[in-house]
Amino acid sequence: MSPPNLKTSTVPDLVALFIALGLDQYQARLRNEQKRLNRATLEMFDVCKELKARAGDQRSALLSLYSHPNLQVRLMAAKLTLAVAPAAAKQLLQEIADSKEYPQAGDAGMSLWALKQGIFRPT
Repeated sequence: MSPPNLKTSTVPDLVALFIALGLDQYQARLRNEQKRLNRATLEMFDVCKELKARAGDQRSALLSLYSHPNLQVRLMAAKLTLAVAPAAAKQLLQEIADSKEYPQAGDAGMSLWALKQGIFRPT
């Protein structure tokens, strides 16, 4: 099966793809499959880039994923919406960090630290 054309996909289709990629990341982390994790992450960045390019910056569609049952999906939604909903994204990152559910909790904590240090600047 060929990958979907991001340019012609609807926003709901892009959100669904984002979820699928987050679930793939979760499975890759569980199985310690770094190549698979990297591929899913790069594809997720492409989805986010496409949402950002849409009229009105459609990354806000990812805010609905803040309550997704999968922690990896919530983590990535928070990280990739920091520019459009900074307060809500930081709050979710803090909740994930406080959950002590690793490795996502560590990732969330490091993201908050990088934000505070000015190393990471969402765009």
